[in-house]
Amino acid sequence: MTRVVAVANQKGGVAKTTTVHSLGVALAQGGQKVLLVDLDPQASLTWACGVDPDDLERSMHEVLLRRCKAADAVLPTDVDDLRLLPSTIDLAGAEMHLLTKTGREYVLRKALDRVVDDYDVVLIDCPPSLGILTINGLTAAGEVLIPLQCEALGQRGVSQLMETIDDVRSYTNRDLVVRGVIATMFDRRTNLANQVVAEVQETHGLEVFDPPVPKSVKVAEAPGRGRSVLEHASSSRGAVAYRELAEAIFGVAAPAPEKKAKKKSKKKGEG
Repeated sequence: MTRVVAVANQKGGVAKTTTVHSLGVALAQGGQKVLLVDLDPQASLTWACGVDPDDLERSMHEVLLRRCKAADAVLPTDVDDLRLLPSTIDLAGAEMHLLTKTGREYVLRKALDRVVDDYDVVLIDCPPSLGILTINGLTAAGEVLIPLQCEALGQRGVSQLMETIDDVRSYTNRDLVVRGVIATMFDRRTNLANQVVAEVQETHGLEVFDPPVPKSVKVAEAPGRGRSVLEHASSSRGAVAYRELAEAIFGVAAPAPEKKAKKKSKKKGEG
């Protein structure tokens, strides 16, 4: 069965979009058919996949307003078996529209019903808020992954999200499972990073997946080039971490990049 996974944290700047994109690429490289769903009006995931939202005729906005089917808005990416359901800034208007509709929490689930069977994994990039779009993402999903930047206010954000997840379980999706936490921008050298991980495990009983994703310039610069870190710097620590996380969470092993043979330099006087 298709695994539908929402990646959520109402706190911005926790590498949520980077996590969705990188896991999606790792899974696709491991032979899975993957759909990325950009549910954020900022359209960061869409940009990261190399798509300009301003050039789109169809997006999540039209899908949620029932102006087109989800399948008609899906785009290919430059990674085999990886598809994107893109977003635009217009999605902010769709959020306001949904607030007036009956059954507004189920709109995304119904929209995806006709396409989920075409994929092995669907990853939903929820916006950095606990509004109706995030509720739609959590209602449509079977599982939740929580990216966590290990800083002082990180645990507070997890506590607020867990309250929202409890509400979703009570009213719209009782089978929703919190799969665990992904520590992002992690610096093992600091006591704070390790302390936040320990507190999240103790307070909420959540699994924190290993390995954490380290702070990395390569990870940070990849989205600006319209690529994931696995494409931009496939041997970097961040790329290695996301491949290992894809295997730990989904049981899918993405192939490691081939090592380039070192060229032997000629000694002076030879030839």
